Amino acid sequence: MRLNYVETGPADAPVVLLGSSLGANQAMWAPQVEVLAQRFRVVAFDHRGHGKSDTPDGPYTIDDLGRDVVELLDTLEIEQASYVGISLGGSVGLWLAQNAPGRFHRFAVICPPTNPADNAQMWTDRAAQVRAEGTQAIADATLGRWFLPGFTGIEPVRQMLLDCSDEGYAACCEALGSTNLLPGLSTITAPVLVITADSDTSIPPETVVPAAGQIPGAHLEIIENAAHLVTYSHPHLINPLLLAHLG
Repeated sequence: MRLNYVETGPADAPVVLLGSSLGANQAMWAPQVEVLAQRFRVVAFDHRGHGKSDTPDGPYTIDDLGRDVVELLDTLEIEQASYVGISLGGSVGLWLAQNAPGRFHRFAVICPPTNPADNAQMWTDRAAQVRAEGTQAIADATLGRWFLPGFTGIEPVRQMLLDCSDEGYAACCEALGSTNLLPGLSTITAPVLVITADSDTSIPPETVVPAAGQIPGAHLEIIENAAHLVTYSHPHLINPLLLAHLG
């Protein structure tokens, strides 16, 4: 299983991995890479089935997606890194915090689905729709959840969705539909920054805030007047939080 990745920043600097949203690829992190690469060796990667990564047949599980990241560390001969993930990438981050704690210094998880299995049928239905009609069938609705009305500059993100493998997107939907990370949150020992957006209808803050309270010592930030893809729409607020947390 080969994950596509792009490295930026000094080769001898501390490593930060960036895990993207469902339907997006590593290019969505451009507003963060520009800043983080001044201090860190940044590795922005595509989940399986996304971008230029391999697309094995589904279904996938959150275990598959998490182990892909650990194998990427092994491939790059990185013993330890920090991890930043949004949406699907945030769920992967919480899985890593629970299942591979020795490989990571700290985590930042943004708008993370912590128990998407609670709405399993929705994920199953979306996977079936994308397999039948392609990602173009869900692009407008997805962008409507990712950004508030009036936000400009969404066309590159729309293109990421359209370019995403239909099978990869659908199989990652199935991964989310079988994921419940809540039982293990209290076992996390690494420092965790949790960020949510007050107008996120994809992963409402009403689900993120209680989950953050179950992570020992987690620091919670709520971004106002923002929707789901807050890293892309509000980098001027997100980037300082990441820099402060990553150290």
